[in-house]
Amino acid sequence: MNAARRHHVEVEATRLCASHGERQVLHDVDVRAQAGEWLAIVGPNGAGKSTLLRCMAGLMAAQSGEIKLQGQALGHWPSGARARHLAWLGQDAGGDPAMTVHDVVALGRMPHQGWLGLSGMRAADRGAVSQALQDTDMAWAADRPMSALSGGERQRVHLARTLAVQAPVMLLDEPVSHLDAPHQRLLARVLRREADKGRCVVSVLHELPLALAADRLAIMQAGRVVTHGHRDDPAVHRAIESVFDQAVTITRVAQRWVVLPSY
Repeated sequence: MNAARRHHVEVEATRLCASHGERQVLHDVDVRAQAGEWLAIVGPNGAGKSTLLRCMAGLMAAQSGEIKLQGQALGHWPSGARARHLAWLGQDAGGDPAMTVHDVVALGRMPHQGWLGLSGMRAADRGAVSQALQDTDMAWAADRPMSALSGGERQRVHLARTLAVQAPVMLLDEPVSHLDAPHQRLLARVLRREADKGRCVVSVLHELPLALAADRLAIMQAGRVVTHGHRDDPAVHRAIESVFDQAVTITRVAQRWVVLPSY
């Protein structure tokens, strides 16, 4: 990817307001993420993180404001093109427990297969599915039904489905839920690699050490972005400590940022 494209804004929200019923959840939120970067959205429970991501994915209507994908209003994208350009992983992935792991991951290729997927699986589709299974350490379970898997294994399958889309923009809401430490590390490496390949990765995370592996962070509180910046920015660290009521301290240990609990 050339340098100009690498810094191109892929997805952005401008003055976004959204509500759940009568309760306003987002207040004039501005967020943008570029090609070739991983943006982590963090904040306490109820900050509006998941609502923001759902609006950015087009899964929830905003009251006001605008979402743009590659410079074009999200609502103007044809559904098929949007599905190829924006991959989504939500907290409620669900799915048919009788489906095999391979078939669930293959669903990620449907946007590339024409109307109703009638063109079938091509070599590129099979390669994308195989790579996604390897990247998530789930190739061993390709022929197993989803019902035979643990919660963490199912989460990795849904992540593989998202990776298989090979979309320029990936939106992931709490992707490490149910994952043990080795597979959280695996996820971090995969997201880092995808960003380095030029994709735009936006993830909502509760795991602050993982969030500090991203390129930039947006810190939310009470439906607003209070600070955003590079992971090395002291203002970002102080904002994280503040929105979490000084329950954590961020410090540098052996060339890495470490999050320590403050008891």
